[in-house]
Amino acid sequence: MNRQILHLFTLVVVLFGVLVAFTSRWTVFEQENLEDNSANRRPLLEQLRIPRGDILARDGTVLAHSIASGSGSRKVYTRTYPEDGLFAHALGYSFIDRGQAGIEQSRNDELTGEKNEFVSLFDELLSRSREGEDVHTTLDPEAQRVAIEAMGGQTGSVVALEPSTGRVRVMVSIPSYDPNDVPDQFAELNQAGGSPIFNRATQARYPPGSTMKVVAAAAALDSGEYEPSSIVDGSSPKTISGAPLTNSGGADFGPIPLTTALTNSVNTVWAEVGEELGSDTMYEYMERFGFNTEPPLDYPRSQMTPSGVFDGNDLLDQDDPVDVGRVAIGQERLQVTPLQMAMVAAAVGNGGVLMKPRFTDRVVDKDGRVTERIEPDEEDRVIEEETATQLADMMADVVNEGTGTAAALSGIQVAGKTGTAEVDSGTSNQAWFIGFAPVDDPQMAIAVTVERTSGQGGTVAAPIAKSVLEVLVG
Repeated sequence: MNRQILHLFTLVVVLFGVLVAFTSRWTVFEQENLEDNSANRRPLLEQLRIPRGDILARDGTVLAHSIASGSGSRKVYTRTYPEDGLFAHALGYSFIDRGQAGIEQSRNDELTGEKNEFVSLFDELLSRSREGEDVHTTLDPEAQRVAIEAMGGQTGSVVALEPSTGRVRVMVSIPSYDPNDVPDQFAELNQAGGSPIFNRATQARYPPGSTMKVVAAAAALDSGEYEPSSIVDGSSPKTISGAPLTNSGGADFGPIPLTTALTNSVNTVWAEVGEELGSDTMYEYMERFGFNTEPPLDYPRSQMTPSGVFDGNDLLDQDDPVDVGRVAIGQERLQVTPLQMAMVAAAVGNGGVLMKPRFTDRVVDKDGRVTERIEPDEEDRVIEEETATQLADMMADVVNEGTGTAAALSGIQVAGKTGTAEVDSGTSNQAWFIGFAPVDDPQMAIAVTVERTSGQGGTVAAPIAKSVLEVLVG
């Protein structure tokens, strides 16, 4: 063969190979990414003709439903949300012009009856029309309503989940919105004050204040470096990382045991503990609790953010210059989501084992057959059971006689920790409460945070937690 012809033939083969590779990339290898992209309208157009499955609450309340219009080849389905904005952020939405979000996006395959190629071909041979399956969630309408009412319109979030299973029972983000308004008011909702579409429970990053002392205490006890009775100087001020640190109100405690230091939320004690443990140990336990990675929740990755120490939008690790003493008390550049802090409380309440949080309980086809049941899934053993028991007792003292008394329940012992972080140059506070109940058999863990309040965690967030826990465990 002529050498020039051979070169030309080789070039054509190479170019053809490149064409095949790029075509395969989009149509085969990255097909799933394209389908999952909420801005990709092609699958949404196809799904208009499919009766999308319902999304239901824990008690069977229908939270999302599809309504048919037209007939024959013109028949299409439109999504509607019977409970309006009750679970707006957890559910998300699904509309042809606005894409998808929330559970509507993360469980789209089940809701649209997407099956493997063999099953789809079998259905076609039997002339079966494609229809979606119903998604039964873990969400609790009564507790959700109580949480919203208890927030009283204050901006912030409430997350409640079962420590032993990871089932998310409450997820509140305020301000909220009505998913039914998304088709006609999407632009207005995106530009509205307070960003109502933004899910504060999974996306907002807040300074955790003294709730972070639970993580510091877990690291201190579980590493074997400290015991609940270990004595540490609670004098104020105290130099931490070369700068003076004071206790709330300038209180000077002197030498006190760790239990007393948690009960009274003594900054100088826990900052010293953090320094003594060092960055490697603190980061190890933070990562065990789920920091520095996106939460393992059945929810769109684009609507979740990790918790950790940030420099702008970059996560810092133990090798970066970080004031670990102030990280231990929830200061420095530490930022967390409410979901993360609910996971912290849940792990302590579950004997030191962190379960993967989840919205979905089961998937059911239109014949009533359960096609998938989501079983509890262990994420990590964070601390030893003995450590968890010690820490639970310490947190119980916080509610019994410390800063968290406003979260106490009648006849049910609550373990908790308050937090108050100064924001807006010290002109307002980020108020927190995290905890679980009952202490001897934890059924529910909770995290509550309120933005830009003049109050504190013990006066603002703890009463909200009490109201929700009364419904869930009272």
